Amino acid sequence: MGYSEATEHGRISAVPLSHLSIEVGHFLMGELVNGTDDIRSQFRSIVALLDGFVRAAELEFGRRPRVSTCFLIDDYFRSDTDPRLILPKVLDVAKECGLTIDYLAREAGCAEVPAVMREGAVFMPEIPLAQIVRDRIVAEPRAWENGSVPPTTASGWLCNGVRSTGAEPGQAMHPERPPTPPEQMGRRFHSIFLDVEMSTTPASDMNGRTDTLRKWSCPFLAAVWQLMRLGVLRVDGRPVVEPMLWDPKKLWPDRWADLPAVVKLNKGAKPFAAYRSLSILPQRYLEIEHAVRVILDHVHLDQDVVQQVVRRGSGENVEVPRRVAERLAHYLLAGT
Repeated sequence: MGYSEATEHGRISAVPLSHLSIEVGHFLMGELVNGTDDIRSQFRSIVALLDGFVRAAELEFGRRPRVSTCFLIDDYFRSDTDPRLILPKVLDVAKECGLTIDYLAREAGCAEVPAVMREGAVFMPEIPLAQIVRDRIVAEPRAWENGSVPPTTASGWLCNGVRSTGAEPGQAMHPERPPTPPEQMGRRFHSIFLDVEMSTTPASDMNGRTDTLRKWSCPFLAAVWQLMRLGVLRVDGRPVVEPMLWDPKKLWPDRWADLPAVVKLNKGAKPFAAYRSLSILPQRYLEIEHAVRVILDHVHLDQDVVQQVVRRGSGENVEVPRRVAERLAHYLLAGT
């Protein structure tokens, strides 16, 4: 018979970890709805690159590194499409090109992880994942401030420095104050300033009631996606997502919402989460991935979870940076 103190912290569950999680391309939903030429072209380019990335992983992690692949479906902004028409097309083209996709994830699952049912009962309730990450955003004060007036956050926006100001009227007999340019925190010689919209701000009506249907931005959901892939998110000590193995004989549903947040397609796949992530993306996502790194630098993660992953990496002779943005890598495909 066991017991626990009332003040004891909940146990933090560990998640299985690969050495490397590779995101094998990304498409807007409009591209997936159309023909297969663009899908085929991108997948062929990625297949040609994968062997080199796996060999690089061998140099870093040793022989036979654990590598898994994943593909994110853009269903958050286009939930009106039919999975029965899109998923077979994507997976058939991937098979034709020799590309193995281990995990299929939904972007809407980065906003809210649907409840998990087991034997007709709720096994895990719905998780408002994007809001949980948003609540962990910590503003970065300027060097001469004490943090009481955070300059980096404003409603649904987040920046990597101090925003510019317009010209301000001066007092009588004094000239107006000149505008000041934006300034990046921790800049080297020159500033590269970025202001990121994380979400639309819920509007209030005349009666003071607030519209709770906040719309999350693509960069913010992409930041949540990276945190999921790095295995550093927990709710009450439990992993926020558990990939669900999909029966290939089962028909796809007609609604994206009826799919799990992460579907395991390959029964023998290495773990979904990993010490490092690599995203192979079209070049147009450069701005989004810059915004992702800014967001991740402002997310205050549970340090017990971070320490757990760092310690596990040390046991495998894998150096795991505590700063999660340093665990990301990108390869941008040429062209538009």
